[in-house]
Amino acid sequence: MENQTLSRRNFLKSSAVTGTVFSLGFYWPNDAKSAKIIQATEADNFGVEMNSWVHIDTSGKVTIFDHRAEMGQGSYQAVPQIVAEELEVNLSEINVVFAPGDSKKYGNQVTGGSSTVRGSYKNLLKLSATAREMLIQAAATQWGVPKMECYAEGGHVMHKPSGKRKHYGELVEAASKLVAPKDVVLKKRSDYKLIGKPLRRLDTPLKTNGTAVFGLDKHIPGMLYAAVERNPRLRGKVKSFDDTGARKIVGVKNVFKVKMGVFNTYREGVAVVADSTWAAIQGKKALKVEWDDSGFEHLDTEEIYKRQAEALQTQEGLLFKTQGEPSEIIAKAAKKIDVIYETPYQYHAAMEPLNCIAHYQDDKLEIWGPIQAPEWVQDYISKEMSIPREKVIVNMTFLGGGFGRKAFMDYPHEAAVISKEIKAPVQVVWTREDDATQGPFRPGITYRCEGVISNGEIDAFKVRMAGQNNDHWRGGKKDVANRSTSEGFLKPYMDSIKNLAIMDVPFETPIPTMWWRSVYASTNGFAYESFLDELALEAGKDPLDFRRAYLKEERLQKLIDKIQEVSGWKDRKKGDGYGVAITECFASTVAQVVKVSRAPAGGVKIDKVWAVMDCGWYVNPDTIKAQIEGSVVMALGAATIHQVKFKDGMAVDNNFSTYQMPRITDIPPIEIYIMDNDADAGGVGEPGLPPFAPALTNAVFDLTGKRIRTLPFSLQAV
Repeated sequence: MENQTLSRRNFLKSSAVTGTVFSLGFYWPNDAKSAKIIQATEADNFGVEMNSWVHIDTSGKVTIFDHRAEMGQGSYQAVPQIVAEELEVNLSEINVVFAPGDSKKYGNQVTGGSSTVRGSYKNLLKLSATAREMLIQAAATQWGVPKMECYAEGGHVMHKPSGKRKHYGELVEAASKLVAPKDVVLKKRSDYKLIGKPLRRLDTPLKTNGTAVFGLDKHIPGMLYAAVERNPRLRGKVKSFDDTGARKIVGVKNVFKVKMGVFNTYREGVAVVADSTWAAIQGKKALKVEWDDSGFEHLDTEEIYKRQAEALQTQEGLLFKTQGEPSEIIAKAAKKIDVIYETPYQYHAAMEPLNCIAHYQDDKLEIWGPIQAPEWVQDYISKEMSIPREKVIVNMTFLGGGFGRKAFMDYPHEAAVISKEIKAPVQVVWTREDDATQGPFRPGITYRCEGVISNGEIDAFKVRMAGQNNDHWRGGKKDVANRSTSEGFLKPYMDSIKNLAIMDVPFETPIPTMWWRSVYASTNGFAYESFLDELALEAGKDPLDFRRAYLKEERLQKLIDKIQEVSGWKDRKKGDGYGVAITECFASTVAQVVKVSRAPAGGVKIDKVWAVMDCGWYVNPDTIKAQIEGSVVMALGAATIHQVKFKDGMAVDNNFSTYQMPRITDIPPIEIYIMDNDADAGGVGEPGLPPFAPALTNAVFDLTGKRIRTLPFSLQAV
């Protein structure tokens, strides 16, 4: 799969279309609030940039451009499935090409926040329906019949009375001369043939027969290879290095100091360039580097959490949300709940370690690789290397997992700096140890939760969090509360709890942090939903009924009805361990129930997980189920198996031998249900993760009476 700048000429070359092409896409007028559908011929005539979404050539071949990265979450399937529905073509006949980084043409291309479908599906539906209507009009005109007598199906236009039919390829030239209609009628959901159906993914064959091109698979002529020995502490410097041993390795070409940007600071290291990845890595191992790590703290894990706990006892923090008089009620209460929850630092652990190809030339820089955020890379490198933004060309490949880590600029910037130094294209490959220990990591966070129950209801609710604010690494204001302080916590709670305060206690370390799957909802969800269970116990209420009383919206009531029904919540027996949690992020809500029991060999085992997602309008239920299953597995690991630990300011565990992943034998049965409604589309890739940990620990309490407030914990030790 090749990614090229999508001029009409390059499109014709890259997708092998034949003859005339019917191209339809969007452009954003400077004074417009929304995209306008336009043909390629119109774009040429008016001199405007059009993002080329749908192309049909005279053979009837349909090519569409996926504007987002495919890292396993399903954009390579969802985008064509949406287009095929309204365009009335067979999904198997669509050719998908990754669009290059170009925010002027494609808008926001950052693959994160579970935003691919929810951010573009309405435009894609309208675009595809417009193309269909233009093809129908072209056929009706050629036949000399009313357009209303014609319809599209399977890549053809049919005339109902006569049975005549024309393949789309026969109509391309005529359709390309028409003006796109301003308004088209979209299908009702009840009429969908493809959307909402569990269709097989288009990328599965590519990933099983070896033709899918991931970052590590990509090669360009004249490419060299590099490995970098980076300072294990972010802020440290290279004091000196001895490259004698490295240069003795056959294939090593060059060794030099390198510096890459990490948010608003830099990480230093020594690059080894060779004619193979193996030689580069062996040369790296042979280096002798002396580091200067003065001028900043070298913290251990224990010290980090000690400081967070102390800060929560001595500081009120920055106010994120307040209503009523929660602090006053808590101060006067004869009985209150005051508890601490801790969540660990985490590594992203994508199966494909970081890698990137860069080719620096006098007038441009071109990049290839597994990249989640091409425009962020363009913005950052343009500034750092003083290259015009339009001369920074970013080509996306398949990603072997990302979880937020590959939406970052450090590894492309490093590759670009090395390429500039050696005056040749280079592929920089990170080893698993590099990937695991360099960060940035999910921040570890401590929460102090206080509450008062009066007459079986919440009289006061107060939560303070102390943990690193990812925004601060990008120069965010330090006197403003973390914008994600309540992420994961359902908004209706804020509407129904009269006395409530949510606060952020600022906390910093030299350890780099960034977003991780579901971002702060992955940690907030544990604290908020565990605390709600403690409040329900204090109130003498059933945990699910307790939540229901505060979540009054109709959609949430239906969600609760569903999770109650499928899990058999009301029929659970004495001695069973059941836990529930409900969280929201990226416009989707997920409820999960976990059932646990005593393991024969001791400890606790997970018997089953039930999950119900309300993501509004959706494309492929199989994709949703796969994402929820993956989220549960990832959440299980973060809750019970792995964490990033620090000693003397450095990450301790450097590979899967010590930073262990869940095994298939650890995974319980997972039963998934999707709510059907007419609401706007929500995210899918991340919202299934946050409710698992609190549902699990709530279930452990239900079974054993032991409240788990610190993650990770050992199921065997409970």
